[in-house]
Amino acid sequence: MGLIALTALLPGCGRREIVRPTPQMDADSRFWVRVLLLPNATECTVAAPAPIYAGAHNVTAALPAGGATGAALDSPIRVTLSDGRIHLGATPHATDEVTISTEQPHIFSLNGQSYRGRLKLVRNKDGRTFNAVNVVPLEPYLAGVVGAEMPAYWEPQALRAQAIAARTYCLYTKNRFGVNRSWDVSSTQANQVYRGLSAETAQIWNAVTATYGRVLVSGRGQSPETGLFPTYYSSICGGHTENCERVFGEAFEPLKAVPCPYCKDVARMGMFFWPMAQFDRATVTARLVQRYPSLEKLGEITGIVAIEKSDHDQFARLTRIRLTGSTGKTDSLRAEDLRLTLDPSGRKIQSTICHIVPWGDGWAFLSGRGWGHGVGMCQCGAEGMARLGKSAEEILQHYYPGSAIVSLY
Repeated sequence: MGLIALTALLPGCGRREIVRPTPQMDADSRFWVRVLLLPNATECTVAAPAPIYAGAHNVTAALPAGGATGAALDSPIRVTLSDGRIHLGATPHATDEVTISTEQPHIFSLNGQSYRGRLKLVRNKDGRTFNAVNVVPLEPYLAGVVGAEMPAYWEPQALRAQAIAARTYCLYTKNRFGVNRSWDVSSTQANQVYRGLSAETAQIWNAVTATYGRVLVSGRGQSPETGLFPTYYSSICGGHTENCERVFGEAFEPLKAVPCPYCKDVARMGMFFWPMAQFDRATVTARLVQRYPSLEKLGEITGIVAIEKSDHDQFARLTRIRLTGSTGKTDSLRAEDLRLTLDPSGRKIQSTICHIVPWGDGWAFLSGRGWGHGVGMCQCGAEGMARLGKSAEEILQHYYPGSAIVSLY
């Protein structure tokens, strides 16, 4: 990729940092990613260390800001929405989209956080808010993901496995869900965490460049055009991964449950085993009905019982839950849906490897282990395998059995 370091003054930091130029700025549009950074915003600030331009859609023009057309900005621009128009400083834009771009090294900051590529501001249909979307080539996007999803000091082979899994997941999600919306992936755990330049280190870039363009595929032909699949991964599987169908309701051949004797030796004990979490009836009922209005017919939730689970000798992952209400009616949910409805942060009920028991005026989630949904690659398990000398290819073959690695470009 021929990355050449140069010196740039990042906005807002007041010190000089060595910043790589952004690669792939001339890449085909198939290999660009639209990352949702700020949803439903009413204002934000934008700055850049290089001349900055703005225009409608992808047609750019010099930005008249601070009295210096097309010049580097000394201070951030304040972006607001007024009378249905996006304003960059005092300049209104009548179009529903404004694209902001810069020159080499193609870096901008949004609310003080630095990113590569371009920034697209998209006015929402309500006319009162806008989305801020980072339009960035695939490889520099990955540099902001791998370092956010794994510690940079982890084994190089684990980081490489993470890069290939993240690249595949991104393209699959873009192709499946990005077609009918203004962004492809979010920057949060809803997809995969992306922190832009703050996640980049030399080790992270080494992992990205060593796996340049490599993705996982499955099925007939095993091609990137037809064989991409959602390469889910989670932090700590707790000792055994889970079939995708039992967690997300959709089956993929390489996303079958496999044993993982590796994560326990890597994860901190206080994260591998998690403490009891409690929720009272009122909270459980309110959150379930808000997320699933059809459950209102049950009345107040009076019973939560696991009716399906995957047994693994010393522990079991709950996969389906039956709910009983004060009206005597019942319904059921996938256990993962119950977990994230009651605890959207996933930090109290860390996984569905647990017991659910009545506790006071509600329920307790006991004997928990693992962190995350448990489908696909276990990140702590990948690090454990790498410490044992396994390659990135061997790690990926273990967690995505039957898949193959191919090159996009």
